[in-house]
Amino acid sequence: MSGLNNHEGSKPTTSASNGGAGIRMTGESLLRVVPMVLSVVALVVMLKNAVANDYGSVSYSDLSGFQYLIYANGACAAYSLLSALYITSVFRSSAATTAPSMSRRGAWTVFIFDQVVTYMILAAGSVSAEVVYLANKGDVAVTWSEACGSYGGFCKKATVSTGITFSVVGFYVILSLISSYRLFSKYDAPSISSTAASSYPGNKRDQEMAAAFPA
Repeated sequence: MSGLNNHEGSKPTTSASNGGAGIRMTGESLLRVVPMVLSVVALVVMLKNAVANDYGSVSYSDLSGFQYLIYANGACAAYSLLSALYITSVFRSSAATTAPSMSRRGAWTVFIFDQVVTYMILAAGSVSAEVVYLANKGDVAVTWSEACGSYGGFCKKATVSTGITFSVVGFYVILSLISSYRLFSKYDAPSISSTAASSYPGNKRDQEMAAAFPA
């Protein structure tokens, strides 16, 4: 009876472990879908950013910074979708037997790509923000006058797209922290051998003091 009770008592723990891990991985999958949607919105807003009036015409394609923002958001959206599908597949393949867990190789892959995408989208937002600033304020040193007085609609759309891009950066900072924790939690802390411990300066001093003042 005691063996039966122990067996039955272990089930809720396993079930709770599976459920908790499943919720975390499902939550991360959803967290990756949000920046995908935001990246697509930022991309579409910038793609439609073109104005023609009495002063002339201007389009996102005239500025390399805005072109990079479109490419970066497109790559970010694609990766967000793929990584969400991958994490979901990991959960589904392992949930039935054990607590959902990603292999070290998979954890390293997600970690590296999360870092690359974070810096890539941050660079896109930073470059676009600089272009928007110059369009609003100009640069007297290089005799570049402000342009938003003549192309207000263009600047507003560029500002919106840049702002959304920075919100994607915020999500990817969180995702990078999650993937970092998942990866490095798979490794044990380095152990200190007895030889190394005895050679540590603090231990040497303790040994010297004990020899000088024996009990």
